[in-house]
Order: sequence, then C-alpha cells, then structure tokens
Amino acid sequence: MSPYRATDLMSEAGGGPGQMLAEDPAHGPRILFFSGGSALNGLGATLKHSTYRSIHLVTPFDSGGSSAALRRAFGMPAIGDLRSRLVALADDSVCGHPEIVALFQQRLPASGEQQGALRAQLRALADGSAASLRGIPAPVAAVFRELLGGFLGAMPGDFDLRGASIGNLILAGGYLRDAHDLGPVIAEFSRMIQVRGTVRPVVDAPLHLAVRLRDGREVLGQHRITGKEVAPLSSPVEELLLSARPDVLQPVVPAISDEVRQLIASADLICFPPGSFFSSLLANLLPAGVGRAIAASSAPKVYIPNLGCDPEQLGYGVADCLQRLREQLLRDAGTPAPVVNLLLVDRQHDRYLGMPTMAQREAWGLQLVEADLVAPAGGHYYDNERLAAALLGLARPGSPPAGEHGRDTGPEE
Repeated sequence: MSPYRATDLMSEAGGGPGQMLAEDPAHGPRILFFSGGSALNGLGATLKHSTYRSIHLVTPFDSGGSSAALRRAFGMPAIGDLRSRLVALADDSVCGHPEIVALFQQRLPASGEQQGALRAQLRALADGSAASLRGIPAPVAAVFRELLGGFLGAMPGDFDLRGASIGNLILAGGYLRDAHDLGPVIAEFSRMIQVRGTVRPVVDAPLHLAVRLRDGREVLGQHRITGKEVAPLSSPVEELLLSARPDVLQPVVPAISDEVRQLIASADLICFPPGSFFSSLLANLLPAGVGRAIAASSAPKVYIPNLGCDPEQLGYGVADCLQRLREQLLRDAGTPAPVVNLLLVDRQHDRYLGMPTMAQREAWGLQLVEADLVAPAGGHYYDNERLAAALLGLARPGSPPAGEHGRDTGPEE
C-alpha cells in the first residue's frame, strides 16, 4: 500500500504550511475530533480560520483541577475541557467578543485570600458590580449574572473557591438551571462568543475513568491515570473502563445520544488526534454506539499518533495503540468494518516508537499518510498549521484516493 506523500497533502491543502484552503470557512469540511484536555486547543484555534464546521466530542470524565470541586459538590460531568475548547474556537476577529472570552477565562486567586473574600468576588459578578463585567453587552451580562447567582444559591457552604474558573462556574450554573443538562448552556455560550465549530461532551453523564493494569491493580480517577498530577503508572494499562462511582469501581457503559450519533454521521473526516491516549482518546470511544456510528460512516478515519512521551502509553508503541483503538471500535460495531483506515505521520518515522509493519497495515486495511508535520526545531510537537493543512487536504472533497501516489517507504517486518 503506497502512502500519500507530503507534497500531495500540501497541494490538496492549499500549497503548504501557512496556506490553508481559501474557500469560505462557513462551508469548510466537517472534521470531527475525539479528544479531551488541552492538547487539541491549539489545533482547533488554527483550524477555525479555515472551517467553521469542525466537530469536537470531548471527554467529560476529568477528576482533577477546577472541575473536581464541582464534580464533588454537584455530581456532575467535568466541564473544564469543554470550556477550554469553546474558548479556543471562539471568534477572534474584530466581530468577536473578547470581553466575554476574558471573563470566561478568568480565575479566582488560588492562594492568598480567604474563602469569604473569594465569595465576595463571586457575589460582585452576580450582582453586576464587578469591573470585569464592563464592556460585556447588557443581555449577555444579565445571563452571566443569573447563572452565577444560581450557582451561589446552590453552592455548598464548604465549597473551595480557590483557583476556581469563572467559566466553569457559569457552565455549572447553566447545568443546574437546566435540570442537569449541559446541552442548553453549551449552545447558549457558543452563540455568545460565536464559536467556530461544534463542541459537545461525548456523553452528558457524571462518570469516572478507571483502568486495570497489567500487574492486576485497579486505578480509579482520571487524574491518577495521566501521570500529570500524580506519579505516572508503573505498569501498562490492560483495560479502560467507565465507573458510575468515584470511590469504588462500578463499571457502566452509557450510550451516546442521537445528536452525537448524527454528528459522527455528518463528518467529512473522522480524526483520532494526538493527546493522552487512554484518558483523552480511548475514553471517548467507550460509550455504546460510538463504534457503530464510526463503522457506518463512509468518511476517512485517520489516527495521528503522539510525538514524544505520553505517560499513559507505557509499553505501547504506535502499532499497539492502533490495535487497541481498532479493538475498542470493532467491539462496539459488532461486525468487521473500516474503523481506522489512515495513519497520518511525519515523514521522519524515527519520531515514533513501534510503527506498524507493512503486513499489519495490509491486514488492517490501513493507509500510511506522510507529511511534514513538525516545523524545524519543533522538537516533540506537531506544528498546528502543518497539521491543520494535512487534515484539510484529507477532508477536502475530491482529494486523491489513498495509494495513488509514491511508493511505500514504511517499516518492513
């Protein structure tokens, strides 16, 4: 199977890095991402200048940071990653609303103030006297005041406001107002800041991530899995699960909504992007219906492996990750189907560990796609403009079918 060459992708995407498709972004391709965390925010912010129709299905299972206090208090899904993706996709042109975005990104001090002083700051936002509300259109400020007021009214007396994200508190207020439904407040805020894309949780449910390790241990809570807030896992992940409880493993498999199913069906390109492999990518694929929806789609399905070191990938190379990805999707699909058919990598294969062999790619029906994805001196990071250009080229109608160009230079057995 012959790979795309870097020149093929760049010509399809408009000429090279920094030269995106010139077509109207309002009619750009629907590139759908399964992601979580902040790894994809930079790519989303770049891509929004070429298409307003990207789709972001985000994991709501985080158990650390500002979201953790909200989850403990209200038994709700994690909203921090949703907030950060909404902000990344906000209109940043002269027609945008930077004052609204700034308030949404504001945080209360993490130290140096007593809880009473922090509550006073929050009350000032709710009653309209805070300086950070100046410049925000009156109808929008009224909505924020209402949501923050509702949050204050429901907030437990021992709620810790240190370092709290104002945007998270606003979304939490909407969640409480709308009978524990995140959809309306996400749609409302998307309109306020003219989000250039669609952002949704893959499921709107207060669930928690858990892993069973190869050495037999169980670890519950996303913040204990990622290797960022606590020491990295010392044994490879054997199984990833969702739990209904944060303290005791109670496995559960929720189903995606009709809206999420329709979003997957509408995609011109389905992307499994870089990021924490288990807690950001594979976690999105656990709910029932995701694999079936992907298998039913005729859109190309591309996996982009991580550069550098992902603490969650202990013992996993690129081929191992692809195998886990395929197994998860096919288990839900219930029948053999094309669930991943493109592997997008930088032309320098030595940036990756454990690349699949030609025989594996043949067996999996997987096409190797090569492009210059890392800028000079880019180190272990993809260049967002180069990556966006490659994805736009793959999603653009009329792009050449896989295997038309070049010769296979992938690893042999």
